[in-house]
This record gives sequence, structure tokens and C-alpha cells, in this order.
Amino acid sequence: MNANLSTTEHTVTTEHTVTTTAPPRARTRLGYIDNLRILLAVLVLAHHAALTYGALPIWYWTEPSTSASGLALMAFVLVTGCFRMGFFFMIAGLFVAGSVDRKGGGAFVRDRLVRLGVPLIAFTALLRPLLTLHARPEDQPLGEYWFSIVDPGPLWFVEVLLVMSLAYVALRWLRTRSGGPTAAELRPTDLAGPVGAVTWRRIGALVGLLTVTTFLWRLAVPLGTFWEIGALPTPASMPQYVTLFTVGVLASRRGWLAGLTARQGRVGLVAALVTAGPLLVTILPFLSGEPVGLPLQMAQSLLENVFAVGMVIGLLVLFRDKVQGRHAWVRSAGRSSYAVYVIHPVVLVGVAMLLAPVVAPAGVRWLLLLALAVPLCWLLAGLLRKVPGVSRVL
Repeated sequence: MNANLSTTEHTVTTEHTVTTTAPPRARTRLGYIDNLRILLAVLVLAHHAALTYGALPIWYWTEPSTSASGLALMAFVLVTGCFRMGFFFMIAGLFVAGSVDRKGGGAFVRDRLVRLGVPLIAFTALLRPLLTLHARPEDQPLGEYWFSIVDPGPLWFVEVLLVMSLAYVALRWLRTRSGGPTAAELRPTDLAGPVGAVTWRRIGALVGLLTVTTFLWRLAVPLGTFWEIGALPTPASMPQYVTLFTVGVLASRRGWLAGLTARQGRVGLVAALVTAGPLLVTILPFLSGEPVGLPLQMAQSLLENVFAVGMVIGLLVLFRDKVQGRHAWVRSAGRSSYAVYVIHPVVLVGVAMLLAPVVAPAGVRWLLLLALAVPLCWLLAGLLRKVPGVSRVL
């Protein structure tokens, strides 16, 4: 999930703003963050639609294909999965500090429990069982089946974001208790305001940190690991999630978004494009389940994080400089993107079941599924948010 969706608007803050201190700044809404969030939400749908028809059938409804287009869909899933969720966490981190500044720790925690906890529980209890209802054994009572499933599915992202947000509040409280700076002394910065230098050395240090921590972590939690506790499908990428969330928090304090240069954005995108092919080659051996040597594991960690950092920087700069549009439909789509993330699994599975009789190559069916499911998701999300009280959560 995305990635992120309107989670960053409605689970992190209802405005794309970061407050400042003496003198206070006017709150600034960043249009390109809305646009990025919409892009990442569409990528989530594209990812799960590719799992429906590709050669990696790990979704609730699958019609796998090992044709050329089926293999291409698998490659799409493997490569884009190396940055998408990390980018979601970074965008979420951008707005956490300012939200705590404005609301205070207690109010922030209560707000997170509502905006993250309620959708998490609702999805797990109401929507998740629907996704595999077609596979329920005929002799299993519906009630027994329904309550036998405790799995947040794609909302694992919301689950982890809730933990990270609460951990941030706790660490901030401990820092203040130990004599650290108060909220007023931290001087949060308007994301569209003062420029903080982003040097090549800092970018290199970030890639190095991610590479080393990912490599060491995966010695114990290899690619493909699934954690039953929390139902986490990608715990092997946890170092990236935590690090990029932290980078988002720091970026909001230090003006790093404004400090990124156009050249850094171009280099980031080029680096991502250049490493995408070799990255895929290093991932494929992990799919076999056979032991993979340490040199290949290190190479995979390096390529993955060069690709991820390059994509994050490249897209941030591209959207900041070129995709700032604030049309009414963009604002509306941005507000609904969190609801889209919550409901999209049910929509994708439902549309895919209706398309089951269609005979066409995997790539064509993928495009057809997206063409129907993307607008339907936003339409249903917009209608859902009109229900009294729902927009308070979604």
C-alpha cells in the first residue's frame, strides 16, 4: 500500500502542513504530495492486479500465467516492490512531527488509534473474509469460516505505521523527560519553506546505511519470510521501512524536500533505471527457496537500495518541479486515496472474478482489470466518504 494513499493525509494529518515557531508560518499544502500519493495508490492496485495474472500468484484471486506477459508482470511486482512501500512510510513520516506539535502527544495517539486502528479492525473483521469466501469449504459453517481469519492483508502497512507512529511519540516523550529539547525548541520547518542542504555525501550515507542494515537483517529474516505475528508479508524489508520513515520525520524538520536539486532528481531516476535489470537478476535466485551465497545477498541489498533511494529522490524532485497541479479532481482523489487503499482488495477481486470468462493474454487482462478497478475504487471511496462520520476516519 499508498503508497501513500491518503493515509498520509488522513492518518498522519488532515493537511499537508508542518507548523513553525516564532514567527508562525501560514500552513502550506503541497500539491505534489497529493499527486505522488495518487500515483503510489495506483501502483498498489497495479501491483496486486499483477499478482492476479502474473507468474507469481500470491493474491486472493489468481489466474497465473507463465507466458511472456505473465513473466513481465512478475518482474514488475518484484522490482517495484523494492521501493513502493518504503516510499509510503517516508511520506507518512513527513507529517508526523508537525501533527504531534499541533495536537500534543496524547491527542495525536488518540487520533492515530482512530484513523489507523478503526480501518485496520474493520478490514480484518468485515472485508478480509470476503476475499477468500469463494474458496470456503462447502461443509464449513459460514460463521466458523468468518471468525477463523485474523489477517489484515494489505492493511499490514496501516498496522506497521501505527506502531511506528506510537514509537515516535514514545521516543519523543523519553527524550523530553531526559532533558532533550522541547517541541518549541525543535523548530519544525514548513516543508515548502527553508531549504536544508542535501549533499551527495548524505545520499551516499543513506544508501550505505540501508545496504548494511538490510544485509545484516536478512541473515536472520531472508527474502520471502512471512511473519505470522502481525501477518507481515515483507518483514525482510523492515530496515528500509523504518529508515525511510525516520528520513521523512527528519526531512520535515530540516527542509530536505526543498533542498533536493534537479540534478539529484535526474541522477536518482537514471540510477534506478540502470539498476532495475541487475536488481531483478539478483532477486530471482531467492524465489527458488535454495540457499543464496553471501556475495549475492550483499549485491542484492546494494542494488535494491540504490534503486529505492534513486526512485524516491527522482520522483520527489520530478513531482515537486513538474507535477504541482492542484485541480479540483486531484484534491478529491487525494482525499479519497486512503479509502481506496482500504477497499481496493475487495474491488480488485470482485472485478477479476467478473472478468474470469475473458480469454486474453495476461498483460491484456491486467490492463483491463486496472482500467475498470482504478476508477471504480475512487468512485466507491468517494461515496463511502460521504457517509456521515466516515470521513473522520478515512
